[in-house]
Amino acid sequence: MKEKIDEYQIYEKHYDQIYKQVKNDPYAQSLGIKLIKFEAGFAEASLEVQDHMVNAYGTVHGAVIYALADHAFSVACNAYGKSSVGLSTTIQFIEAAKPGDKIVARASEVRRNFRTGFYRIEIFHDHNLIATMEAVSYRKDHYFIELDDQD
Repeated sequence: MKEKIDEYQIYEKHYDQIYKQVKNDPYAQSLGIKLIKFEAGFAEASLEVQDHMVNAYGTVHGAVIYALADHAFSVACNAYGKSSVGLSTTIQFIEAAKPGDKIVARASEVRRNFRTGFYRIEIFHDHNLIATMEAVSYRKDHYFIELDDQD
């Protein structure tokens, strides 16, 4: 019988390598998204809304809020070095943001198993909740980091 892998130990042992990989997201970088906090099953990212990120009504476009939430989700679900991709997401927009506003997304792991992970993402402007997202990840069979025989 194959021994169960302790993914939290993998996170701790390979933190720098995992962090470098999840932080290096060209699309998030192109939007100006900054990774603020990175822990096992948790991520916090921020974005300052630019003038070109608004819709016809002058408020931040939903796609921008979604991109920020999706980035935080991606970082949180890949925190253990195991390749994970989004399987499904549902987002609810509660309140608008405007150019110059700093918005922050916090992704928290609700539960994970060998094949799937479940996450809750909250997006804030100041202390106001402006959107929520529920997300499910599909966890592939391989790790994107080099594991030792001891892992």
